[in-house]
Amino acid sequence: MTKVAAVTELALGYDPAQPILSQVSFALAKGQSLALVGPNGAGKSTLLNVLRGAMKPLAGQLDYSLNPRRDIAYLPQASMVDRSFPVNVRQFVSTGLWNQLGLWRGFRCSHRLQVNAVLEKLNIADLADSMLDQLSGGQFQRVLFARTMLQQSKLMLLDEPFNGVDEATVSLLLDELASLQRRGCTVVAAIHDLEIVRSHFERCLLLSGEAIALGPSREVLVADNIAQAWGETSSHLKPVPIEKEPASRYA
Repeated sequence: MTKVAAVTELALGYDPAQPILSQVSFALAKGQSLALVGPNGAGKSTLLNVLRGAMKPLAGQLDYSLNPRRDIAYLPQASMVDRSFPVNVRQFVSTGLWNQLGLWRGFRCSHRLQVNAVLEKLNIADLADSMLDQLSGGQFQRVLFARTMLQQSKLMLLDEPFNGVDEATVSLLLDELASLQRRGCTVVAAIHDLEIVRSHFERCLLLSGEAIALGPSREVLVADNIAQAWGETSSHLKPVPIEKEPASRYA
């Protein structure tokens, strides 16, 4: 498989003496999906910020076989986006064409067609003229996805993309991610829902201050690894039965 990125012994955070996350190594291949899983504060969002170039690691190495400025799309948590900004859905989604338009190229008919197509695909064409603060949580998440999809990236980074949205939206967005992967896009997502990870993500990196386990999702998300990440008191996080042996500790 074609390598997209390689992460080697990363340490992440703001204070070298107290990193949020340390000893992280993994590789990403074209068309692959990787879920980042762990308790709040485990370092998932921090790792996404390093991968997209918004933060520098404290230590370690990050190598890309793509152009990070052009080929990476990032979908933030919905709660991090200011929905009071006075733009409508069409205008907001159109900002996903920035890489194509740059500073000087005008917005043409072909670009409008691209925007219309992605709005139709995500069933939000009827909301094109609505303001962002008029949308429900599920509608706004579809708008965020639409903008991200327009970037036509080789690597898509998603921070809690399914939080607080209805099942229909989750199903639609998972289908779109699968379609993007078939076309060669690599997907890395921070996710809380373990069942979504088991069912829809090939690989999982379990984090809790360090990398606990890395491997096929159903092998990583087993009772011993979950207990280690969340603590022994988190007995409510029950894994589904699997046929293979659990993934070994991260090495």
